[in-house]
Parts: sequence; structure tokens; C-alpha cells
Amino acid sequence: MNKNLLIYGDNLEGLQYLLDNGYKGSIDLVYIDPPYATGGNFTITNGRATTISNSKNGKIAYADTLQGKEFIDFLYERLVLIRDLMSEKSSIYLHIDYKIGHYVKAIMDEIFGIENFKNDITRIKCNPKNFDRVGFGNIKDLILFYTKTSNAIWNEPRKKYSEKDIETLFPKKDKQGRKYTTVPIHAPGETENGKSNQPFKGMLPPAGRHWRTDVETLEQWDKDGLIEWSSNGNPRKIIYADERDGMRVQDIWEFKDPQYPDYPTEKNADMLDLIVKTSSNENSIVLDCFCGSGTTLKAAQTNNRRWIGIDQSDLAIEVTKKKIDEIAGDLFVKKPEYEYREL
Repeated sequence: MNKNLLIYGDNLEGLQYLLDNGYKGSIDLVYIDPPYATGGNFTITNGRATTISNSKNGKIAYADTLQGKEFIDFLYERLVLIRDLMSEKSSIYLHIDYKIGHYVKAIMDEIFGIENFKNDITRIKCNPKNFDRVGFGNIKDLILFYTKTSNAIWNEPRKKYSEKDIETLFPKKDKQGRKYTTVPIHAPGETENGKSNQPFKGMLPPAGRHWRTDVETLEQWDKDGLIEWSSNGNPRKIIYADERDGMRVQDIWEFKDPQYPDYPTEKNADMLDLIVKTSSNENSIVLDCFCGSGTTLKAAQTNNRRWIGIDQSDLAIEVTKKKIDEIAGDLFVKKPEYEYREL
């Protein structure tokens, strides 16, 4: 289990192979980008992949022909095995098309529990299109994010502030020219016996609210000049822009796919890097059993995670091997070593 693993074969057999060989409960992160039930085939011609189904030219990279109940059954069977492979601190990100995504969410609610549903992430995948059709232009797909338990790995991702963000979010400036904003020092909910409901500077929190921290901390903030008092005596906590790591990542992502992919389903490398960093730790095992171009596996490798990839397309395996083997390795990233297995 210490080696990375690339499996060529049907992922149903591949997942069962993992369960039979000691991987049950060992996977910390799953990212999968299964077929989208488009009803078509995707091809590669002279090394160039098409991202449009039912292309008439080239060698078929993969067939996306399952639809309706047949597709849902196909996915359900694999998700059950994936759940058994996941550790108690694991997460799963399932990338899917908006046309079928809501049906997929229903089966994920059943398998992983609706209480473990975290986000329906909207991913902006391309530039606006001007196709003439009845309906608005589609520039998005979605990612369903679930955890196995409430104790999942979570490395809070932060997005750096732009100059515009700083101007908008930190509109004030102190005597030294530092940009800042202020926030209330109280929060919703009453505390009857705790330290967050005691008088501060002779005042109590507003009705139905409590101080965000104990009074001793509020006193220290005030002493350090970190509380701003309004003209009518309302205290607010000062937050400086240069002391913040950035803003929380929200549930709309703009990660456009490569314009000239090596494989039809190749996804944005920065998006996979974000997912791997956020929901796994160093030496965690990352699984992608629809590994396609191998971008998930590369993200795992370059972030010092272990990985398992499965695909039944010989072209996918070829592209994945090339992508992994091109990682040179240095002081910070290990040169890839992996076991290759055909089922």
C-alpha cells in the first residue's frame, strides 16, 4: 500500500481489487469525473483530443453511451464500493454535467448521507458561447462535494485579495495608512452563564446576542487599539487587510479546461491542485477511478500524496503515463514511482 498504483481495466473490477487487497478504509480523498451520459463517443485524432461527443474522426478515447437508469445504476454500483474504500476522514468530489447532476445527487445522498453533503460547486468551464438555440448559454458544470463523516480532513483554502477586493472589503485607513475594516464584537444567540454575556465597559451585548469572546479578551483588544468606538459609543473589532491570508474560497469556481487537451475529459490542473490540498494531507491516498488524462494523479504526486488511478481506456492510460513520467522530481517533489497493473 505504500506504492502508487495505476490500474488498466474496468473500474468496477479495479475497485473490488482494491477492497480485496487491503485498501478498505484507507482512501482519504476521491475525485471522479465519470461519463456525463451524453450518449456519444469522444475521440483523439493525430494526438489532438476532441471535447465534442459523436466526433466522426479519430480513435475512440472513451464511449459515453450509458443514459438514464442504466447510467445511474452504473454509477451507484461504483459509489458503493468507493464508500467502503474511504477512510473516516475522507471526502469525495464528483464532477458531473448539470443535465444529470441532480439525479446523481439523489443517489449520493443515499450512499453518503445527506448530512455529509457539503457543497454543490458551480464550475465555470469555458468562455461564453453564442450557439443559436432555445435556452441560455451553458458555461458551467458542477461538482458534488461530500464527506464520509463529520471528521473529514479540511485544510482551509484561501484566495488572495486583489487590489479591488482590498478597496471593497477594507475601505478604512488608519493614521499609518493601513487598510482595515470593522466587524461587530457580538454574535447571535444568548449565553446565560458563560463569560461572553458579562458587562464590557459597563455595557451588555444587545438583546438576543452574546460577545464573540470573553470580556478579558475584549479588554485586551481595547487596550491594544483593536476596537474602534463610534460616535455613539458602539464598539467594533478592527480587522487589518495585511494580517489576513485572503478570503474564503466560495462555491463558484472559475477553472477553465485546457483549450487543446491531451485527452477529451482533461480538467484544469489548478482546480485539481486546490481539491488535493484542501481535502488531503501529505501521504494521504488520493483515488481517481475515472482517471482519464491523469491530472488528479499529477496533483497528488506534486503535493506529496500517494495516488491510485484506474481507467479502462488504453488512450487514457497512455496519456496518464506520459503525464506522470514527465514529473522530474526535486527537493520538494518525489520522482514518481508506481506499480502498473492490468486487470
